[in-house]
Parts: sequence; structure tokens; C-alpha cells
Amino acid sequence: MELTALDEKIKDAVTYFWYTRAKQLSEQRGRNTVDQGNRGAVTGGKQMNGFIEILTAIAVEAGVPKNCIHTAANFLPGYFRPSKDWDFLITTPTKRMVCAIELKSQVGSFGNNFNNRTEESLGSSLDLATSLSEKSFSFSLMPWVGYFVLLEHSAASTRTVRVQQRLYDVRPEFQGTSYLDRYDLFCKRLMTKKLYNHASVLWSKPDLSFGDCSEETSLRTFFRSYSANLQFRMEEFN
Repeated sequence: MELTALDEKIKDAVTYFWYTRAKQLSEQRGRNTVDQGNRGAVTGGKQMNGFIEILTAIAVEAGVPKNCIHTAANFLPGYFRPSKDWDFLITTPTKRMVCAIELKSQVGSFGNNFNNRTEESLGSSLDLATSLSEKSFSFSLMPWVGYFVLLEHSAASTRTVRVQQRLYDVRPEFQGTSYLDRYDLFCKRLMTKKLYNHASVLWSKPDLSFGDCSEETSLRTFFRSYSANLQFRMEEFN
């Protein structure tokens, strides 16, 4: 996919995210549903569908048959738990797994949810890798595993956050950081420690502006890595 077309699709996906989120919150209020904070929008789902569409378009353009692209009910057998529902999967016609991707978002509630997000993503990667090594699948080749998070850019996510330490000192690189900084560092370390082939964080505001934290964790780089893996394994679809 050409860069110009990709940039337009990312813009459309960001617009879809904020539009869908606002619509879900409005519907929740219209039904007078008792809701805590943003929970209605978080649990409403489908906000990340614009990014799912980009992943699908890149795969189809590469030559992946549509029936090998899975965007719902992607339950993979686990090792530490029975199964995990991944957001996006591609399998070959013989059911070998080519990629598994998680897509997350966070708007507000940064203090409450940052640790939850990190623990979820670490657990998902470990569980999948262990399940593969313990022969839960008929194949042993690890798929390309991706992690992407869209983070609201706001005063709360960009200001310096105090670290919690008492008995032992927190690592110095966490000192003087915002939640946006921490997500960027987290994604880099997911890749450094080979827990994910690529991890990306995209910041965005309700005014539909968006941007990257670093080239290493940029969404463009994420899509390039994803596309390269598809090209590498294309012969398995023949």
C-alpha cells in the first residue's frame, strides 16, 4: 500500500474511533444506563474497526484470501488459561497461523488502566508462546505477533507522573515520565525482549489530530513490519 493511501486510511481510522466512541456514549446516556466513567464506550467495542480494516486491506493487497483473515471470535488455545480471543488473525488454508494482533485503546483513567494494559499484553504474549511450545497447535512456528494501542493525548496523559517507590528504587528511565512516555517505552521493550514482533502506540485527540511517539513505535513502521511478514509467507497461501 502506498504511503499516501496508508496515511489517509490511518486518518479515517482515527476519525472512526472518535465518532464511534462518541456515538456509544450518547446511546448509553440515551438509555439512562448506569455507567461508571467511560465504561460504556470501552465495553461497546468496534471502535478499533478502522484499524482492522487497514490490516485487512494490506493483507488482501498482498494476496491473502479473505477467508484466511479472521476479525471476530478468534479464540486461541492457551497454556495458563483455556483460551484467549485475539482481535485479528491470519491463517493459511492449512490452518497454520501467520499473525496474531491485539488492538487496544485508552481514553482517560490512565492511572487505573496503564498497569492493566501492560499486564494484559504481557500475559497474552507469554500464553501464546508457551501454548505453541507445549504443542497446543499442530504447528510450532511462532506467528508474527503485533500489539497496537491508541492513547488519548491530553493533559493527564502527557504530564509527568510521580513514581511509587518505598523499599526499592524504581528504574531511572521511569523517573520524570508521562503515561505517553511510558507506553512508548513499554512498546519498545516488548520488541526488545521479543515478546511481540512489533508494538506501536499512536496518540490522538478528540479533535481528530494524531501522531507517533517515536519512529520505532510508529504505526507506519508497524504496518511495514506486518506487510513484510505477509510477503515472506505468501507461498503458504498457494
